[in-house]
Amino acid sequence: MFLPVLGFNSLPIPTAFAHFRPRLAPLRALYLPSAATSSVVSDSLKLLEWDKVCDAVSSFAGTVLGREATKEMLWDVEGLSYEESKKLLEETAAAVELINYGAGGVDFTGVDTVLVKSAIDRACRGFSLDGSEAMAVVCLIQFAECLQITLKTALKEGAEWYNRFMPLSQLILNIVINRSFVKLVQQVIDEDGSVKDSASSDLKRSREQVRVLERKLFQLMDKLVRSDKNGASSSEVCLVNGRCCIKALADHSASFDGLLLSSGSGVGSMIEPIAAIPLNDELQQARILVAKAEENVLSGLTDKMLEEIDEIRSLLDTIIQLDAVAARAKFSIAYNGTFPNLYLPSYDDEIAKSDNYAGENFNIASLSHLPRRQWKLYMPKAHHPLLLQRHRENLINARKDLVNATSDIRRRNMHGKNISADDDIKSHLESMKLRISQLEKDHPIPVDFMVSGKINVLVITGPNTGGKTISLKTVGLASLMAKTGIYVLASEPVKIPWFDAIYADIGDEQSLTQSLSTFSGHLKQIGVIRTRSTSKSLVLLDEVGAGTNPLEGAALGMSLLESFAETGSFLTIVTTHHGELKTLKYSNSEFENACVEFDEESLKPTFKILWGVPGRSNAINVAERLGLPHMILESARKLHGTASAEINEVIIDMERFKQNFQQTLQEAQQHLMSSKKLRESLSLAKLKISDHVVLQKKRKVKAVSDSAAIARSILRSKMQQYRESAIAEKASENGDMESNMKNSTENIKQQQPSSVPTDRARQKDISNAVAEEQTRIPEIGDIVHVASLNKQATVLKVETSKGVILVQAGNLKLRIKLTDTRSQQLRR
Repeated sequence: MFLPVLGFNSLPIPTAFAHFRPRLAPLRALYLPSAATSSVVSDSLKLLEWDKVCDAVSSFAGTVLGREATKEMLWDVEGLSYEESKKLLEETAAAVELINYGAGGVDFTGVDTVLVKSAIDRACRGFSLDGSEAMAVVCLIQFAECLQITLKTALKEGAEWYNRFMPLSQLILNIVINRSFVKLVQQVIDEDGSVKDSASSDLKRSREQVRVLERKLFQLMDKLVRSDKNGASSSEVCLVNGRCCIKALADHSASFDGLLLSSGSGVGSMIEPIAAIPLNDELQQARILVAKAEENVLSGLTDKMLEEIDEIRSLLDTIIQLDAVAARAKFSIAYNGTFPNLYLPSYDDEIAKSDNYAGENFNIASLSHLPRRQWKLYMPKAHHPLLLQRHRENLINARKDLVNATSDIRRRNMHGKNISADDDIKSHLESMKLRISQLEKDHPIPVDFMVSGKINVLVITGPNTGGKTISLKTVGLASLMAKTGIYVLASEPVKIPWFDAIYADIGDEQSLTQSLSTFSGHLKQIGVIRTRSTSKSLVLLDEVGAGTNPLEGAALGMSLLESFAETGSFLTIVTTHHGELKTLKYSNSEFENACVEFDEESLKPTFKILWGVPGRSNAINVAERLGLPHMILESARKLHGTASAEINEVIIDMERFKQNFQQTLQEAQQHLMSSKKLRESLSLAKLKISDHVVLQKKRKVKAVSDSAAIARSILRSKMQQYRESAIAEKASENGDMESNMKNSTENIKQQQPSSVPTDRARQKDISNAVAEEQTRIPEIGDIVHVASLNKQATVLKVETSKGVILVQAGNLKLRIKLTDTRSQQLRR
């Protein structure tokens, strides 16, 4: 089975995308015709089921033209350059940021792009719009304004949002909002698309006339039907070509004169009463006037739209482009995609091949810790998109079925049918819940692809239905998705080369002769592509060399793979059952082996890839477990050969070693994670201890401060008590002194005739007492006399070093000198 070709740069770029590149235009039908793309490209894309992925992504678009635009852009993957792919990824990343920001304006379902496109086409051809088309244009403009307001709101939160939404920021902000056209349409067109009565005076008058005539006709017809006593119950009023008539049964003869418009056996007769003919004629004329007035209104709207036709067309193109970008983003979010590191092989390949880690003894498992720069292809835990889609749809449908069944039971119970106790119903509900639970557990198993820069050819072996073909498709689809701006469905960051060509032969059941014929027919095409992009192509071969004698098939396969390794693609991935292809690794360092794991206990594949290990034959072992007679098994082993058995034993040991290594690696990673968690816990405990120490210090300082304040208060109280007792003793002593002084004075007076010395002595004593009183420093709470105010004041604060105190006299607080006060020996 050799390969049809998918050669991207060898084909002309579809002419429709000359306008599509800078701005998506209204698009033509899905999938390019044969004139724009060769059957080789189409066949190769279909082998990879790329058309189904295109359908899956486009289903997330909100408009019809958006879905078509998404499909056409994705199908044009061969025409994309590396720079365009990078731009598409940047657009998708910006849309993801916009959606995660919570912008409701990213929902395009309310925009009818088909009606807008019809309105543009009709206006350009000189036809008048209808009301629904005009309202569709209004909805388009209003949606664009809402999206623009959302972006501006985000930009007000911070300038970094502009860069996070690039390159969509500039595209959205450049949208021109024609509010005058919106206002004009809303004035004359109702929300349902009908022209308002207020749109013009002629329209209002004509419609009023129509309503009057219809009312008169209804009254007339009702009167005629009621007057027909014989057939009143079998007659009814109806319209024939806009004229009001009476329908009578075939066996009934009307009692009024009229014109027979139509009749038939068993269906009755349509009769227009003579009395109704003038009213019908007048009604028809009035309706013509209404239609003419409406046409005049819509013609005015069309003229206004023609003035802004370029802006409206540009707006439609922008909205379609944004819808296509949002579809890629929503698909990426729905399936938990990862932004891929897309690189040009011509640059990173030289770096990877020059790394000194790669050698003949290269082992992928031992290099799993290397940075992504050193990998040619790095896709850990990657999913096939269609498997995820199928699983998601099955899960959604199962949940929907359960909800519907529960709702049906609830509805029947409300109507008096108690069926909730039915055992069959309960069993059915339990089985539905069990199916949902099983679907949630049976999530598609991801595959790991980590190919070193030294490796050019990867050979994957293993049992049938083990996942080899799915693995090939996963790589091919991931490359196409990254190239068209879609996130790769992997749970970890990925690194993918930008391939300008993909050669694919996957799942082809044709004979070797047919496959070789196909290969020979496209060999020239392959050669043309290789001369232009030798180092930028991907080759995917499923069951290479199959369909013929194993020896010849293996020889052809080995020759082909060695050719690709020497002068062929940037990366070749093949699956095979030929054991000879496994040995290429040991003679050429550009080859690497891998195999899909097989569980011999359950006799089922695990769908996991073991790297660096060639696959082995399991047929005899499986037959033994299935109970094939021992004699037949022994004969088969002898025919198979001792050397092959020994090789299988070596491979078994390698697989066991590989599994043990992976298990040890997982345990080491778990221990590493545990140590990180313990370290985080230790850091947190250390931080808590530090905070506790600081808190205790603060509490201690506060306790000491409080105790000191209490001690000072007690000391001040004691000192105050001491001063009061000292003042009392001093007053008592002063009283005795004054008595003694009085006696002494009387004696002096008796001895001295003049009283002048006595007066001077008394004044001197008083001055000394005042000076003594003034030198005493007052305490907080003392009552002092302020000489400048001639008032008493309470001491609030004493600043001895500055010689001032703060006092309060009534509502007045003053800072005065100690020398300006005199203590009154009073307390509060």
